[in-house]
Amino acid sequence: MKNMVRICPVVLSVIVAASAAAGQTGVRRGPDPTTIRDAALEKESLHNLEVARHYFKMKKAYRAALDRVEEIIAGNPNFSRLDEALYIAGMSSLYLAENKGKQAPRLSPEKLRDDARTYFTRLVREFPDSPFRKEVEERLTKLGGPKTDLPEK
Repeated sequence: MKNMVRICPVVLSVIVAASAAAGQTGVRRGPDPTTIRDAALEKESLHNLEVARHYFKMKKAYRAALDRVEEIIAGNPNFSRLDEALYIAGMSSLYLAENKGKQAPRLSPEKLRDDARTYFTRLVREFPDSPFRKEVEERLTKLGGPKTDLPEK
């Protein structure tokens, strides 16, 4: 019985330490996880991202998807999934420049390609561990490479 009393605290501390260490592994995605986020704004941004994702993937409504993610990018710079918003913005701009999808673009193809390059450059710079990075780097190469005139974050 004395041994059990001695062993239980040791076993318990090992379990707690192991679970804390496991929570620290893996690739981080998005802005600094210690950033304080407004819960209501985060929820609204997540909703807009889901709608944008639906417009982008299912409806091929790239202008509508772009409008949704631009709202996120402008209104919530600390959004936990900003990399995905930048990806959808860049791809939507690129597809609109190529006259793809069900909606007509509002801007010229040159402006849309430049915007896509801006969104992709931000994604590559600000989110080095993003799962979208590899595809975006390939797209950036075809667009002339990352922009150099963007301010550092």
